[in-house]
Amino acid sequence: MGSSGTQDDFSLARLFGLEGRTALVTGGSSGLGLHMARGLLQNGVRVIIASRSDAKCSEALAELSGHGEVSAFAADVTKPEARAALVAEVHTRFGDLDILVNNAGANWGAALADYPDAGFAKVMDTNLNAVFSLTRDLVPALARAASAESPARIINIGSMDGIHVPIVQRVPTFAYSASKAALHHLTKALAVELGAQQITANAIAPGFFESRMTDHVFEHYLKDIEDDCPLHRVGRPEEIVGILLYLASRAGAYTNGAVIPVDGGTSISKGRREWTQ
Repeated sequence: MGSSGTQDDFSLARLFGLEGRTALVTGGSSGLGLHMARGLLQNGVRVIIASRSDAKCSEALAELSGHGEVSAFAADVTKPEARAALVAEVHTRFGDLDILVNNAGANWGAALADYPDAGFAKVMDTNLNAVFSLTRDLVPALARAASAESPARIINIGSMDGIHVPIVQRVPTFAYSASKAALHHLTKALAVELGAQQITANAIAPGFFESRMTDHVFEHYLKDIEDDCPLHRVGRPEEIVGILLYLASRAGAYTNGAVIPVDGGTSISKGRREWTQ
């Protein structure tokens, strides 16, 4: 089909411009969430970050406030009353919501024989159940912001561990892997369900990036992690933020139901072998 006018404009400003959009980033006070919040702010998005800790919210707010219009709200998204308060804050501050980034997550590492039911339940509740409930409750705000020209976006932060199971489980994380695989499939179900309302749903599946969650494995297994990756390194903040900006922008408006690995190829690799060195 032919095109004219703005449809011939493939400039970065038109494809990736996000000025004036609104976003909620859960788990936005540290790690990848903090990087993603900063990236959105630097591109003109008005952002609310959410975190369980008042102190971490205050620290993150001080760090982010120079980059754009940002506020912080302390809420444990696994708690219905806290989740309701967060939804009310979005309505009060924004009214409509263009971008929901479900990033809050938890992990629990233990050998199979010692893995507690409570630990498994905690991880599933944070990484899966809370994502479903918060997303469900924010659909009205997302729908009000959505249009055929500019869909609202749900961006779930999954994991490469939801795509593959490493041959060597250095720190067994049964619940984490299971929760992220389920989150990837939930993302696809949401994409089908909400597409008619002009709301897209996609997931990013990061590999290893520096964060509080990876401090222990980096301290003990960094060389092994690098050897498992075809690029022989861990990820850099801009590499996760870049995918986020794509999914949030006009360029990503027709991407729906995708799970995008950002792991240097680790999830498709069997690790470094003698003939690859």
